[in-house]
Amino acid sequence: MIDMLVRLYDLPESGELYRKVEEQGITLRRARAFEKHTVADFARTHFSPKWVSEVEVALSRQPVACFIATKDKAVLGFACFDTTMKGFFGPTGVAEAARGTGIGKALLLKSLEALRDIGYAYAFIGGVGPREFYEKACGAIEIPGSDPGIYSDILPEPKP
Repeated sequence: MIDMLVRLYDLPESGELYRKVEEQGITLRRARAFEKHTVADFARTHFSPKWVSEVEVALSRQPVACFIATKDKAVLGFACFDTTMKGFFGPTGVAEAARGTGIGKALLLKSLEALRDIGYAYAFIGGVGPREFYEKACGAIEIPGSDPGIYSDILPEPKP
């Protein structure tokens, strides 16, 4: 899976997208440290144990390096940044039932804006799955020769 590069100084305007998401009753915000177990449980239920580890790291940072989307006090999605490696976006995930609401793109842009605000000019998206999504959402481009990138020699999941 390839890595991609994003120009943080040239991000698309996000205000209208944020309004669209919020009009659906969805709140976009930075997660709070005391919610680490809740967001980690969401990642465990909907995604992978490796993502749980990254969520826990993101929620242990100050400031917290994870944005969440919530509705009616339930997590619908999350996006981490500056977690796996400095300047990296991800992991990110949206519950299947909440896809198509704009949450994924909104969480991506919140995270990229946060990376820009702390001084990065570029961000990396590592081990990209939905390449076309990132190209369209934030103008990400493929980094030549980046497969497998930093995700080589990954330890296997522990056996029960």
